[in-house]
Amino acid sequence: MSAEQIANLRRQCGGPRDGALLRFSLGSALLAGGDHAAAIEELRRATDFDPGYSAAWKLLGKACLASGDDGAAGAAWRSGIAAATARGDKQAEKEMTVFLRRLG
Repeated sequence: MSAEQIANLRRQCGGPRDGALLRFSLGSALLAGGDHAAAIEELRRATDFDPGYSAAWKLLGKACLASGDDGAAGAAWRSGIAAATARGDKQAEKEMTVFLRRLG
């Protein structure tokens, strides 16, 4: 995603469209661009908006891992597994379980 697209997403933050999906999209774009710290911040906001958003927890774990914070990655994936289990999202649950196993 280009810097212009990231800027467009940032402009929407705090407005009527702000929410988990917007913050997830922004966090994903920032992570793809290598800005791990900003990605973590936005993905945490996504999980604040919707604690049951397992995809945001999964990506948050990846961002934490990319930043070198294995403990935070594990914590995010454990929260994500709980969220996925509650929603019946078996695929996300399996993926994050594998990530946790690899981490340990």
